[in-house]
Parts: sequence; C-alpha cells; structure tokens
Amino acid sequence: MAAIVGNKSPQVYARTAGVLYLLIVVLGIWSEVFVRAALVAPGDAAATAANIAANEGMFRLSFAADSIMALSDVGVAVLLYVLLSPVSRTLALVAAALRLLQTAVIAVNLLYHYTALLLLNGAEYAVFAPDQLNALVALVLDMHSHGYDLGLIFFGMSCIVLGYLIAVSGYFPRLLGYFVTAAGVSYLIGSYTLFLLPAYAEPVGVIYVVPLVSELSLGLWLLLRGVNVDRWERAERAAAVPA
Repeated sequence: MAAIVGNKSPQVYARTAGVLYLLIVVLGIWSEVFVRAALVAPGDAAATAANIAANEGMFRLSFAADSIMALSDVGVAVLLYVLLSPVSRTLALVAAALRLLQTAVIAVNLLYHYTALLLLNGAEYAVFAPDQLNALVALVLDMHSHGYDLGLIFFGMSCIVLGYLIAVSGYFPRLLGYFVTAAGVSYLIGSYTLFLLPAYAEPVGVIYVVPLVSELSLGLWLLLRGVNVDRWERAERAAAVPA
C-alpha cells in the first residue's frame, strides 16, 4: 500500500473522497428529485412527454449530472480501496468491485434516459401515433428507474462490506461503519421490494432516509475529519508485514 499512497497523507485521499462523495449525493438528489420526479407524471404518459419536451434543457442537464456522478463514483471506489486496504485488502477490493459494478450498470442505464429524448426529437419516430410515442417514452423512463434500482443491489452489497471495514478499522468511528452497513441493507430491501413485491415499493420507499443520512455522514466525515493518521499508518505497517 505504501507504493500506492506514495508520500501523500491518507488525509488527502480521505478529503478528496469526501468531496466526491458529497458531489455524488448532491448531483444524484438534484437529478432524481428535482428533475425526473418533477417531470415524470406517474400513470400519465402524455403529460410526461409534454413535460420533458417543455424542459428539454433541464432533462439533458440531468443526464450530464448523472454521468458526472458515475465518474465521481469511480474515484470514490479507488480512494476508499486505498484507505481501507490496511484492514483487509481482499474485502476492500470486493467493496470497490461491487461499487464499480453498480457504477457501470447506472452509467449504461443512462441510455434509457437519453432514449426518451431520441423518441421525442427523432423525425423517424413520427411513424408512431402520438399515444404510442408517449407510451414508449414512459416505458424507457420506467426501464431507467428499474435499472437504477438494479445498480443499487450491487451498491447495497458494497456498502455492507464497506461498513464492516470502517467499523473494524480503528481509524474511523465504529458508529460510522454501522451507518454505512444499515444503508447497504436499506438499498437491498428497497431494490428487491421493487422487483419482487412491487405493490409494496412505495410504502417501503421511506427506508431510503437511512442511506441518505448514512452517506451524508460518511461524506462529511471524510471531508471534515478524514482518518486517524497515526492509527492508519500503524494498520498499514501491520498489513505490510508478511504473515
């Protein structure tokens, strides 16, 4: 790990991860809550299509926000791997791999988001009747929503592993690890409810308050407090000693 960290303090990595983590939270909330949720009218495909057509610039910006969010997630995955490798290089790699898999799913899933614009603006799609076109727009947005939840299954597992590593690290607060683990469990419950018991997805949705609080706490802690450097360095030296 010394070769990876080089001469930089782990605080640099922690605070960089904190900035990126908070950027992910802000962009994700803005794109999902203030754009898509505002434009998509559940059960009304015509209204949804009209809203997107009337706010096309905002809808395109939400695509950009989600793509930046995905790019930031790659950085967070790598930085958290560096910070938590002294605890267990194997588990840190598992957490990073699961997070990157989630990022890949969500990034590819953005094609569904953009397909709504292609359908509304492409002259070649005028062969569809207006009601059919609106229904197709609603369908691809539903696919985007479900694809997001599919990605959260992998992210939930990543959070559970990450939470364990944070809790036992000795250089992060144990409570912070418990919060992250609770976020992972919440993501799994929410996503699997959507796919397996969709009738209960809306009432179960309140559970997403847990990951919101957890991820904000983690991002703020990384940014403002970082790691206990002395304990991190001791853990890194211990990990470097051959078994």
